[in-house]
Amino acid sequence: MPELPREERLAAAFVELAGTLVQDYDVISFLHMLVDHCVDLLEVAAAGVLMATPQGQVVDIAASDERTRKLELFSIEWDEGPCRDCFRSGTQVFDVPLDTETATARWPRFAPKAVGAGFTSVAAAPLRLHEQVIGALNLFRDRPGALSASELRLGQALADTAAIGILHQRAMREQMTVIAQLQHALDSRVVIEQAKGYLAHHRGQGVDEAFTTLRAYARTHQMKLTELASNVLADTIDPTLLPPDD
Repeated sequence: MPELPREERLAAAFVELAGTLVQDYDVISFLHMLVDHCVDLLEVAAAGVLMATPQGQVVDIAASDERTRKLELFSIEWDEGPCRDCFRSGTQVFDVPLDTETATARWPRFAPKAVGAGFTSVAAAPLRLHEQVIGALNLFRDRPGALSASELRLGQALADTAAIGILHQRAMREQMTVIAQLQHALDSRVVIEQAKGYLAHHRGQGVDEAFTTLRAYARTHQMKLTELASNVLADTIDPTLLPPDD
């Protein structure tokens, strides 16, 4: 089946991201959908999302691949990087070449680590609604050249749409505090990471392949990703029922 034109994929992405406004959703799956759309629609190789608790603690939530997830974890551990800067300032971090003295001076540990992971530059867009910033979106390139201003504007539009959806759900669920929602997301991430490792070990796959398998099964069977991961770890779903990718 031929791939849809970029304009149609772009329209579909905004419709899908706006779906949180009218239906229940799983925040982990939603933010993985956001990073997938970024990789599909923008001139980037990978994307990741960090979010913050009301106390300002930054936590990793979603990444398009394993190398990006590890970079996000290092960024949190070292308290440096574009997402950290973007969240704290509430403004975009424009495309920064990573193999330069400027990048190394700004992020002495993060920049070399990102270069070692195969990335050439990085930009970041805040997840925000007006003055409220709840996280940031990292956009990584692995080819020469910078992310254009128009591409970064589109990335910001995707991030803004996601932020609106998340904040709308918070407002609609007055009984659920922001802390409880983020804690649920963090707990879900731990379960998903464990399920990824379990499948990777038992199926002889890489971690990224195992995660692709999980997501494909969840979509096909209309299950929440966190629910499927819990079932896999509890052996209530036989891993042999999760077919490997062709």
